[in-house]
Amino acid sequence: MHSMDLSSVSADDIRACQAIADEAGIDLKDCYQCGKCTAGCPLAESMDLMPREVIRYLQLGAIDTVLESKTPWICAQCSVCSSRCPQGVDICSTMRAVRLAAKHAGKRPVPEADIFDDEFIANVRSHGVSNEQYLAAAYNLKSGHLMQDMGNATRMLKRRMVGPAMHNIKGKADVAALIDRALAADEARRKASDASQNGEAQPS
Repeated sequence: MHSMDLSSVSADDIRACQAIADEAGIDLKDCYQCGKCTAGCPLAESMDLMPREVIRYLQLGAIDTVLESKTPWICAQCSVCSSRCPQGVDICSTMRAVRLAAKHAGKRPVPEADIFDDEFIANVRSHGVSNEQYLAAAYNLKSGHLMQDMGNATRMLKRRMVGPAMHNIKGKADVAALIDRALAADEARRKASDASQNGEAQPS
């Protein structure tokens, strides 16, 4: 970690970091920077901040550093970090909460990850199940990686691992309703968090 001027950290910054911790269900004070999460992370070498550093910057109120980091978007959600933490800090949930906060703030350090997330959710919402071939096509189109995996696609088609058929489940409307409720709940939490940070009264 580099040195930082803590006098530049505002009360709003601290509240924003606390909102992320609340969303993740963690207590930032529990982390004492032992580094076990970082030591076990299989993707640490590709990250700009180590998992422990994400927590440390949240502790310090450095919200911009956290929201602009690529690390939460690279995180594979394998839960190695969370399972290794001697304090029980759920770092995986923290990474998800940072991603939500970053997206809400209009920051997408790794836009491909955000595009994939949106396309995956849209695919499952429409069909009740992920149709991988159409998910890949939509992702490649929207990310600009038009020819990505074309060689693999040809081989998979020949071996009938994928095909043109669109699969739907009988309860796809129920799946769509579940996703809509989850998205609505997330939006409600986000609005409540914004109102709290702005000092607005909450409806009773």
